[in-house]
Amino acid sequence: MAGMDIYEDSRTVSRSDLAAWLRQLANQLESDGRLFYGAAGAVTVADTVRCELEIERENETEVSVEIEFSWTEPARVKVADEEQPSKDDEAAEPTDATPHAAS
Repeated sequence: MAGMDIYEDSRTVSRSDLAAWLRQLANQLESDGRLFYGAAGAVTVADTVRCELEIERENETEVSVEIEFSWTEPARVKVADEEQPSKDDEAAEPTDATPHAAS
């Protein structure tokens, strides 16, 4: 299954604004473990994460720094609807309450 983008933002900011944004992310992680994004989005970060730091020279004048962290969420448990028996369950149950005589 391919990855699904949840949110992406790209902008040009000053070095001090970048530092403030990184501090804000760090504070969110430290306080309640959620990262807030967009108008009303948030993602809960696991207690243990895999981290990557990549510093790369793109060409003679451009350098990029990528910070990535990822984690695995616990599998979601699917709850069966017990109130609605399936067609197979209905067919397996006797519909006639009268006992059948053996031949």
